[in-house]
Amino acid sequence: MDGSSKEDEEESTFTNISLADDIDHSSRIVYPRLKSLLPKMMNADMDAVDAENQVELEEKTRLINQVLELQHTLEDLSARVDAVKEENLKLKSENQVLGQYIENLMSASSVFQTTDTKSKRK
Repeated sequence: MDGSSKEDEEESTFTNISLADDIDHSSRIVYPRLKSLLPKMMNADMDAVDAENQVELEEKTRLINQVLELQHTLEDLSARVDAVKEENLKLKSENQVLGQYIENLMSASSVFQTTDTKSKRK
């Protein structure tokens, strides 16, 4: 008994059973409803994810624009505060000069000189 006669003997005794890999699936639809729903479900899920991402992206864009607008407003307000501080210092300086000028005028004028009222009454 050589190896080939033994194989012939085994083939005649055993029935060939086809494995799943041997079956041609192109002529048979296993679960037609599931097969048709799966891409729709995946597309619906993808659309939902895309819609969520789109909403998140729009919200982020809106917030970024709002932050940028607030930054510009803050820069404008900061510049305005600086300008007001400078104007305030300038006005304080001018007020000091005017106050000194008025003091000098009052001391030079006889109208504003103090008089001794007690000595005039006697």
